[in-house]
Amino acid sequence: MNLIKTKKNPNKKRVQPHASRNRRKASGLPVSDILRSIGSRMLKVFLFLSVLSVISLTFVMIYNYLLTSPYMKLENVEIHGVDEGIKKELLQLSGLTSEQGLLSLKLESLRKKMENHPWIRTATVERRFPHSLIVQVEKEEPVMLVLLDRLFYMNKQGRLFKPVLPTEEMDFPILTGLSGTETKQKENLDQTVNMLNLLRAEENRWSLQNLSEMHLNKNGGISLYFKHMQAAIKISFQNSARHMEGLKQVMKHLRKSGKINLVTQIDLNHVDGAVVSFKENQV
Repeated sequence: MNLIKTKKNPNKKRVQPHASRNRRKASGLPVSDILRSIGSRMLKVFLFLSVLSVISLTFVMIYNYLLTSPYMKLENVEIHGVDEGIKKELLQLSGLTSEQGLLSLKLESLRKKMENHPWIRTATVERRFPHSLIVQVEKEEPVMLVLLDRLFYMNKQGRLFKPVLPTEEMDFPILTGLSGTETKQKENLDQTVNMLNLLRAEENRWSLQNLSEMHLNKNGGISLYFKHMQAAIKISFQNSARHMEGLKQVMKHLRKSGKINLVTQIDLNHVDGAVVSFKENQV
C-alpha cells in the first residue's frame, strides 16, 4: 500500500489547450461577411456616380438645347451712346447675326471687339432674355488736334486715339511742336491737358472756345494763340495760373494805351513782369 499522498499545487493553473483558438474564432469575421460588406459599399458608390452622371448629362443636354433653341435666338441689339453710323460699324465689327443664340455669345470678346473701334472709349455688353443684347458705349470726345506726321484727335485724358480724316470735323484747337521720346511726348501731353483744363475754367476772351493753337516751345513752356489776336503768348506750365492773371493785367494796360493791335508777342516767363514785343516801326 502506497502511504505517500500527492498534494495538488494550488497555484498551478489548469491548461485548456483549445481556449485561445476558440477566442480567435469568436472575435474574427468570416471572409464571406467581409466580401459582402465591401461589395455593398462599392455598389453604393457606383449608384451615386451613376446618378451624378445622369444629372450632369441632363444639364449638358439642356444647356446645349438652349444654345440653339429658337426661344433664345438673338433678335434685338440695342446700342446706346453713339450715332447710327457708328452703330452699324459696331454691328459689323462684332459679327452679330440673328442666327446666333443669346447664350452662345461671348460677352467679353464682344466688348473687346467694340472697344477696338477708334471712336469707342469703353463698352459694356449684357444679355436681356429672351432675345436682346444691350450695349452701352462711351464715345471718345476730342478736345484738340495734334500735328505729328499727320493730324490726330486727342481726348480729354491726353491720348491720341485716331488720325483725322479729310471728311471729319476739324474745328478744334491744334497742338504743334510735339517731339522727343515717347516718354517726353507723354509728359508734354499731360501738361497740355492741364493747360486746357485751366482755359476751360476761363470766360470770354481767354476761354478754351477762343483758343486757336498751342505750340510747345523747344526751350520749354508753351505759346498760346487766340482767335481774337495775332500775338503769341508765352507762358510756363509750372506757373500757368499766375501767368494767366498777369496776362489779363498786361492786356488791360495795352488797351488803355491803344497799342494792343501792334503786339506780336507777350512773354510772361520773367520774374519781374512781362516782356511785350511790337511790330517794327509801329511804336
